[in-house]
Amino acid sequence: MRFFVTGSAGFIGFHLCRRLLADGHLVDGFDAMTPYYDPELKRRRLRILERTNGFRNTIGHLEDMTALEAAYRAAAPDVVVHLAAQAGVRYSLENPRAYVDSNFVGTFNLLECARAAPPKHVLLASTSSVYGVSRDTPFYETNATDRPITIYAATKKATEAMAHAQAHLWRTPTTAFRFFTVYGPWGRPDMAPLKFLQAIEAGGTIDVYNNGDMLRDFTYIDDLVEGIVRLIDRPPGEAPACEGDTLSPDAPFRIVNIGRGAPVQLMDFIAELERAAGKTAKKNFLPMQKGDVPVTFANCDLLERLTGYRPSTGIDKGVAALVAWYRGAGD
Repeated sequence: MRFFVTGSAGFIGFHLCRRLLADGHLVDGFDAMTPYYDPELKRRRLRILERTNGFRNTIGHLEDMTALEAAYRAAAPDVVVHLAAQAGVRYSLENPRAYVDSNFVGTFNLLECARAAPPKHVLLASTSSVYGVSRDTPFYETNATDRPITIYAATKKATEAMAHAQAHLWRTPTTAFRFFTVYGPWGRPDMAPLKFLQAIEAGGTIDVYNNGDMLRDFTYIDDLVEGIVRLIDRPPGEAPACEGDTLSPDAPFRIVNIGRGAPVQLMDFIAELERAAGKTAKKNFLPMQKGDVPVTFANCDLLERLTGYRPSTGIDKGVAALVAWYRGAGD
């Protein structure tokens, strides 16, 4: 099949493109190469993808409708996977407009491209952040998500709502999947797993917020990609596909969690990093940050019912792979 993947040079986009290419598909990527974190890491990812037949990439911003339309038309995709976004909870407190421009306006532009030339399936990335500070755990897709506590979360919730509206109006099968603290090789250096590892290796100090009293549903990158790939072949139809399906009564649209479903105490995750690295972290304990949440916890029953798959990589294997990659011994 022909795929159009936005955010192709990003952490998740890179891994997904590599998997799709390995499976024999054709992939057109689209990425702005923004300097939110070091673009050299994105360039390294792209260089790997560009060595594979069947991949081509366009550098451009989602907000640039002319560039996006041209790339989309050239791709003529059977499937669209929308991963590009301004990411990061912390940065959304500093530069909220970047999130409105990229996540809201950019997603609208992409959905308009899909309206003009409908693919068989649109899949777009959302986030566990839409669940806000809910302590009603685990998080089911049907939980309330109308109380976001950051602009990042609000823009991702808005993209879900826009995608539902477009699916209703134009009947394009659409799946929104919610990620939970993804980590692994080639990860984002602004996220805690790699940020902590870099500090541990350099003998620096890590900031541990809420004095370490946080639960996170750490999800290994390969598990996430496997969930996405399996959902590609399960576009929402006109009738529920399984028990507990979140299929909308008004559109070919559903929401699916993709997470490990086994939250880990932050201090236990740090201890696993220390074991894998063979070093002890210097820790600076701090109160909770503005915009942070105490717990994330995915219920993945729907993913398993739809695809027969449930993420299973424990932090022991995931962290070991992250450390091996960081030290140059892993893929």
